[in-house]
Amino acid sequence: MAKTSVSFVCQECGGKHRKWSGRCDHCEAWNTISEEREEIIAGPSKLAIGRRIDMQSLAMDPKTEPIQRMITGFEEFDRVSGGGLVPGSALLIGGDPGIGKSTLLLQLVCQLAKAGVRSAYISGEESANQIRMRAKRLSLSEAKVELATATNASDIAASMGGANGPAVIVIDSIQTMFLPTLDSAPGTVSQVRASAQELIRTAKQHNAALLIVGHVTKDGAIAGPRVLEHMVDTVLYFEGDRSHHFRILRGVKNRFGATDEIGVFEMVEAGLAEIPNPSELFLADRREDVTGAVVFAGIEGSRPLLVEIEALVAPSSLASPRRNVVGWDSSRLAMLTAILEARCGIPLSGKDIFLNVAGGLKISETAADLAVAAALISSVTGRASPARTVFFGEIALSAELRKVANAGTRLKEAAKLGFEKAVLPLTQKKLLAPKGISLAQPATLTELIEIIGGEF
Repeated sequence: MAKTSVSFVCQECGGKHRKWSGRCDHCEAWNTISEEREEIIAGPSKLAIGRRIDMQSLAMDPKTEPIQRMITGFEEFDRVSGGGLVPGSALLIGGDPGIGKSTLLLQLVCQLAKAGVRSAYISGEESANQIRMRAKRLSLSEAKVELATATNASDIAASMGGANGPAVIVIDSIQTMFLPTLDSAPGTVSQVRASAQELIRTAKQHNAALLIVGHVTKDGAIAGPRVLEHMVDTVLYFEGDRSHHFRILRGVKNRFGATDEIGVFEMVEAGLAEIPNPSELFLADRREDVTGAVVFAGIEGSRPLLVEIEALVAPSSLASPRRNVVGWDSSRLAMLTAILEARCGIPLSGKDIFLNVAGGLKISETAADLAVAAALISSVTGRASPARTVFFGEIALSAELRKVANAGTRLKEAAKLGFEKAVLPLTQKKLLAPKGISLAQPATLTELIEIIGGEF
């Protein structure tokens, strides 16, 4: 005998409530709680009796063939995914509206179809003619991609089977899918969770690679239940600023490869173009004689990346000076300004500070401390930083500089792009610099100021 269970679920975070309220107690979002009904089978069930499971060895069976990844032809995508798509895996890609998720995946399946891989693109948001229009604009109309418009997850799962089923399936997007057995609207937490589970289970059963598009909330997280990111094997975020033509594909979860890898794309008229050397592109329009601008040698995943950091310090007429940061941690900037003023005597209180990472890139590593400090010092003194110089290193609260990982990789990238000098923290072991690049290794911020020069 089945009975109906009624619950009130937040559509932002998935939190459950006993009754409806205007604000969610978990994420504090307003007007996101909706009623959901679910049938529960009461009484004893034969399935409740467990059976003994068969244990297997951790070692690979020599008779079993190793899993062959599907190379997509997009080197940037293959880098982030760990070397290509794994058959039977589920990949979730999220990003802001209009950032290029559908364009990227359409180019991807068309590239695979040209290589002889049977691919399917299933959309629940656009009609078939709209997708054909995009394919025509991208000059991909001749690709043999199977196209469908559907929102019933049960129908899509039934279409995956068979001997000639597609090896790669794109679902655009998971928030439009629904299961008819659930009495709730598409996009709700229960529908997103159940539809994703059904599609992932079927894809693994038929050894197909499943690519799922997910919407994001205003905070940048993938909309729907958090369990969705746990169900899939790989989670990618497609980032970028609409005012810039650069797009960053960032891996935040990968069961088959390293995380924190990035792929760089450029939005052009013919779609998304790969950028094999993003450092050269980010520094293409840079001038050497600009105050407050320095080059940071960073690491994104396993890839070295040179990017320009810009700082502007100006007198403020406000009681609370502004601290505007784009592409970096604002709390980290507040800490650095306090260190520069308290330890080095640089006058920053009562002044507006604006910090920007060029190209729309977001930096999270603490190795950017030294570059940000150099940019602030350059802006205050009015003197440009030394020409053809890169900066990287972490700064402690005592104003001492601390070494960071992968210094050799950063220096090799700088030397490859023609830089002649690098400023980095002093290390205990002697660091071998690449040919053509000299090292300056200050131990404190005071020594860094002497290298840059200038009076306050």
